[in-house]
Amino acid sequence: MTPLIVQLQEDLRAAGTPAGQASARRFFKEDIRTYGVKSAASKALARPFIQALKKEPKAAAFAVCGELWESGYMEETLIACDLSYSRRKEFAAGDFRLFEHWLHEYVTNWAACDTFCNHTVGEFLMRFPDKLPVLLKWARSKNRWVRRAAAVSLIIPARKGLWLEEALQIATVLLHDEDDMVRKGYGWMLKAYAERHEAEVFAFVMANKSSMPRTALRYAIEKMPADLKRRAMEK
Repeated sequence: MTPLIVQLQEDLRAAGTPAGQASARRFFKEDIRTYGVKSAASKALARPFIQALKKEPKAAAFAVCGELWESGYMEETLIACDLSYSRRKEFAAGDFRLFEHWLHEYVTNWAACDTFCNHTVGEFLMRFPDKLPVLLKWARSKNRWVRRAAAVSLIIPARKGLWLEEALQIATVLLHDEDDMVRKGYGWMLKAYAERHEAEVFAFVMANKSSMPRTALRYAIEKMPADLKRRAMEK
């Protein structure tokens, strides 16, 4: 697999620019490693790379994912996320240990967290819902990105109307989290659930609005009707 990765890295370096690096870094408070390749260009470079790995066993593809994660470069991280998701039809219960390892070991910013958890982790949970209780454990983690992952892993299931009760349990655990990225994460989760369960999410917001951080509250009610927004924002 190494020649494929070497070629990808060479292509990314050739496509990157100092201006692109500076532009990418503006989206993050954390220091990130980046080639400075725009998202569309990065995806175009990744397409033949992922296609070439389709004929390889899942274990080999996941080993490549691990190498990409280890590099620490934003573009390689997001390609690793796309590569693992491309093998979603082959997911098995035992893959979760590896996915959890990647989360704990390599996720260090919101883009990696959201791309990985929205797609690979969210898809895995829909295939293996018995793993759902682990999200409550993640919600109590000392790692800010693991706590955010507990919420954003449910964005896609939320749009399918799945697991409202579990989502509200996670929101309750994260309710007073002091980290802004975690607050935005669970607020986003509530907003996604409100698309199908507006009354239940609104009731949760109203029951907790006196202590709920305003960032999370605004995210949660963003797509609600104006009268519900007004009631939620009243002191």
